[in-house]
Amino acid sequence: MKDIVFTRSSGWIPNVIREDGELKLMLAAGADANHEPRTFTFPIGEAHLAVIREDLARHLLLWSAVLPLCDAAGTRGRLDENAAVALLDPVLLSSPADVDALFRRIRWDRSRLVAHGADIDLLEHGQVCEAMRAATEGSNEKRAQEYHADRRRAERGAVLGPLDAEILRYTGQYLHGATVPRRMPDAVDPALLPQVMRVIATAEQACAGMRIGLDPRRGNRATDKRDWNRMAATVDAAVRRAYPELVDDAVRTVSFLMCSEAVDRSRSTPVEDDEEAADDHADLGASAKKTALSFTDDKGGEKKWLRDGPRTASAEFWEFVADRSAADNEVFTIEDEEMGEGIQLHFYADSIARITTVRHGEAGSDPQYQVEYSLVDGIGGYRKLVSAFVRGGCAALEQHGPWMSDVAEFERARRRRDAR
Repeated sequence: MKDIVFTRSSGWIPNVIREDGELKLMLAAGADANHEPRTFTFPIGEAHLAVIREDLARHLLLWSAVLPLCDAAGTRGRLDENAAVALLDPVLLSSPADVDALFRRIRWDRSRLVAHGADIDLLEHGQVCEAMRAATEGSNEKRAQEYHADRRRAERGAVLGPLDAEILRYTGQYLHGATVPRRMPDAVDPALLPQVMRVIATAEQACAGMRIGLDPRRGNRATDKRDWNRMAATVDAAVRRAYPELVDDAVRTVSFLMCSEAVDRSRSTPVEDDEEAADDHADLGASAKKTALSFTDDKGGEKKWLRDGPRTASAEFWEFVADRSAADNEVFTIEDEEMGEGIQLHFYADSIARITTVRHGEAGSDPQYQVEYSLVDGIGGYRKLVSAFVRGGCAALEQHGPWMSDVAEFERARRRRDAR
């Protein structure tokens, strides 16, 4: 039979129970193999109960000291009751100086004490009893999380100034640097919000007009890494130049915010009709534009496009790539069967081949093709080449060379580029 003898208003602070006539401290900590909270108990005496009733600080200190023993028990192990009982007198009945000395020797959970109002500076200097004078029954988990985040930063040598901290709060990345940033002005100290907004304005001005395109080679929502890196570098340089006192964490979160917002704009914008965009160098007239194309990949996938359909050839092709591209499927072809020409994109090698029919097969003979190769500069280069081919076929690609028909020469050029 189990009876509650003493409990505090906060549900997680350990309770005192009487089980089969014996006083025990009961606390929930960790989780079992099914992710359900584990409950631990160990015996205490009447003198310990008296202190727990009257002294919130000592109660919290005992909790902090026992939690590492619960962690050590894992998902299935038993609590080391002897070790837990051995903490009772030193934590609850000893002088403050002896308690401070004990906490310099044992493992203890700082975050629990911080959440319940402990003075952080005093904790860091080993004055745990003095630090707990401001302890409260209610907990502030956000305060504990920020303390943990600050300790992680300190371990890698990063110390935030007031403006650094508020910038991270503005983007929602104070606690977790991997969190997708967003704009949270209400989280910022009002006194520092104008300074934060000036930093953000500097970043916005630096990347105005820049965009981060999508990279269908890596799926429907993947982004162009080059565009991302280019925008991030531009924002970093501008912010560091204007605010050299900011730490790396603050500068990175601002560039992350700008890049994330640019990606969101790209994902919410309809696919551009690239082949209908203005191009001073490829105005070949409406008659040169393709009327029917066939898209294929290395895995037998195929898709037909007709000019009188609802979507443009570029939009249809890049959707086909996004749906089909994979680590073992990196060669895609666009073919105009009527004109006897096409292009083959080699994503694995950042290269392209243009293929034209020199002589059609007659009387059972094989057709003769001319194949020329060129290097491609990332997804932006591929988009430009696809757009040019759709507008004017292989002839429109001439300006985007050089084109090499000698395979050995092309391989040497590719190796030279990769070496750089």
